[in-house]
Amino acid sequence: MSFEEAVETVSRDDRFKATIYAMNTLLIQKGVYSREEFEQLFVEWVTKELRRTENDSSLATPAAVRGA
Repeated sequence: MSFEEAVETVSRDDRFKATIYAMNTLLIQKGVYSREEFEQLFVEWVTKELRRTENDSSLATPAAVRGA
């Protein structure tokens, strides 16, 4: 399968996922960063996003409901 055929075969979302997969695989294989560094940064990002969404949802809740 050619690159062009692969691009045409999958959805936009899957093209994005494939791009991330390919980029991270190359960066790890070329020694730009290690799998451990990638995993650490991945967990860091998820933790920040969870905190952000928790903060956003608490801001959207009326003060009377929050008990303020």
